[in-house]
Amino acid sequence: MRVFSAEETRDLLRFDALIEALREMFRAGAAAPLRHHHAIALDGQPDAALLLMPAWNPAGLGGVKVVNVNPGNAAAGIPSVSSSYLIFDAKTGRHLAMLDGGELTDRRTAATAALAASYLAPADARRLLVVGAGRVAANLADAFRAVRPIEDVAVWNINAENAERLARMLNGAGVRAAATTDLEAAVADADIISCATLAIEPLIAGAWLRPGQHLDLIGSFRPHMREADDAAVRRARVYIDTEGALKESGDIIGPIRSGALTEEAIAGDLWGLCRGTVAGRGGEREITLFKSSGSALADLGAATLAHANSRKDA
Repeated sequence: MRVFSAEETRDLLRFDALIEALREMFRAGAAAPLRHHHAIALDGQPDAALLLMPAWNPAGLGGVKVVNVNPGNAAAGIPSVSSSYLIFDAKTGRHLAMLDGGELTDRRTAATAALAASYLAPADARRLLVVGAGRVAANLADAFRAVRPIEDVAVWNINAENAERLARMLNGAGVRAAATTDLEAAVADADIISCATLAIEPLIAGAWLRPGQHLDLIGSFRPHMREADDAAVRRARVYIDTEGALKESGDIIGPIRSGALTEEAIAGDLWGLCRGTVAGRGGEREITLFKSSGSALADLGAATLAHANSRKDA
């Protein structure tokens, strides 16, 4: 069994190919149960969590991502999240490879957002606002540039120094980027707004949005987390990645509870968009909103691509 480092995993998942691999995976489908959550009680520190995300194609590959989340690690100055992705042959059960789970997750998350944008964002979108400055946020500019003619990237983060750091990194990689401290003005200026944060209170106000924008929400993977307010949801045509968003994301659960959104009003999911059974952007002035909660199907799509590319290099 081959084991790939974080750098090797990243090199196997170029965004142009990864987005198309995810598109094909959502078209074809695979078995992908909802993620398993298990609490681990620890003495003298916050409870840890073990997450298991399996998916398989009976005629091809399967995989499972194992994620350990230990909030208490922060006090010791070590990462709170560790993850790995095991690829296996579905027919024989033979273990084939182990990928770095962090890199696979970061890149498939950004690629999923870009895949949705290929159906929902304005075709001529040139200005991207990245809200957040973490690992996923660092991948968003490259991902969106694979599907839209992005020329300028603004970066906002609650910690301005981190926004400056990410903007410098993007500029160093050849992307024209600048940090901003005025979130409202940056929202108004953007064609695509992509949020990848751990916010528990809304950052994006619906009153700030203008016709024709695309709002992408990546954070809010728990019911108490929010990145956009009810007004933003009410003004937009809403799409989700999978039904998991209805059970896990505060950006969907909250508006449904308040009456700002109904399940019936959700326009569709990535399955429908990729298969052509759900319509994408309806007009130049429409505001679209895509909420992803993370899917084992996307993990498997990324892992399948990585495995194929690794065999070419072998």
